[in-house]
Amino acid sequence: MIYLDYQATTPLAPEALEAMLPWLRDQHANPHSAHASGRAAKAAVEVARGQVLRLIAPEPQPAPLILDGLHPSTQAFLEDIERQIAARREHGPGAGQVFFTSGATEALNWAITGTWERLRAERPKIVTIATEHAAVLDTVDALRLLGAELVILPVDRDGFVDLDAAKAAIDTRTALVCAMLINNEIGVRQHVDTLGALAHEHGAVVLCDAVQGVGRWGVPLWACDLVAISAHKIYGPKGIGALWVRNGYMPAPLLHGGGQEAGVRSGTLSPALCAGFGAAARLMRERVSEDMRHVEHLWRVARQTLKGPEWLLNGSRVQRYKGNLNVRRPGLDVARLMSDCRDIAFSAGSACASGSGRPSHVLRALGLTDAEARSSIRLGWGRYTTEDELRDALTRIDVAARAQRIAA
Repeated sequence: MIYLDYQATTPLAPEALEAMLPWLRDQHANPHSAHASGRAAKAAVEVARGQVLRLIAPEPQPAPLILDGLHPSTQAFLEDIERQIAARREHGPGAGQVFFTSGATEALNWAITGTWERLRAERPKIVTIATEHAAVLDTVDALRLLGAELVILPVDRDGFVDLDAAKAAIDTRTALVCAMLINNEIGVRQHVDTLGALAHEHGAVVLCDAVQGVGRWGVPLWACDLVAISAHKIYGPKGIGALWVRNGYMPAPLLHGGGQEAGVRSGTLSPALCAGFGAAARLMRERVSEDMRHVEHLWRVARQTLKGPEWLLNGSRVQRYKGNLNVRRPGLDVARLMSDCRDIAFSAGSACASGSGRPSHVLRALGLTDAEARSSIRLGWGRYTTEDELRDALTRIDVAARAQRIAA
């Protein structure tokens, strides 16, 4: 099997597995217990918390991440990260805390529901974007039934939010603005920094879904008050995520019980999952330049292989993460393509929406017709993808797609 579905989940890094094994095999203490074994487990959790915090909010680095031989857009990625690191001198790790959750879905639900509950009396409005993940859109829709005023901002053909609509929507009645950093379906980098500035002008809270972007493109932390991430999208284990909360912006608790996470998130933490998450976060920081170089090289391979006017790119060509390629081909039967290429793992859309029978809400938001959305595929690669397997897989996909046209 050739795996090209990195947006759905990433392979577990060997280093993350090694960090987890002692806590799965040898040590089983509850990290919230007061005895020596429990304190040892808690220490492992806190080490992991620091590693995750440094991924979201890295300390300032004196040396710029400048490398020779990179495409200008990738060099811009790294220079942008460097500028963001410099800007975090006053908004660095000390400006907020990391709280572990069961995943990004819980983190997003907690951030949205808890913030709205805290501010709803004077600020009943929530503003978000039509291309957000279902964990955001379904949560805000549920709050709408409870009285929230909901504004869903449109996007243009490239996937970028309509900033004029955002300016009109965000006002002093807005509790929360929710924006995804890198879109999980089309790889486009959203204008989170601009939206954050607009929101803060009116005293609104900003939530960034950084699941696909953290460790790949610097989080514009000065523009955000809450940041949600997931371990299994950065080569860590499934079943754990985190919410970064700026000091003074704590959402109301969503889960009640023992209050294990500083009294605001109940539930016994898994030292194994935390250790794996922490190791994966550390690797993302250490390998950012190497991973970016590899991903961009594979992007060039992919664009050379799926060439010709038949393959059309969905989303922006420039302001995007290049480990995500969402393309469409007129008349393509995606279900048949996936059957013909069953030993290649790729997606007909977001894994979270697969099996629904509905065309992607993200592609429809770009203005694509149902037929265009249904004829689209998403291909994702990353750290462990080789050039040979990518070229082989995409060549076979291209041949199978062309065969459909001939058969028709």
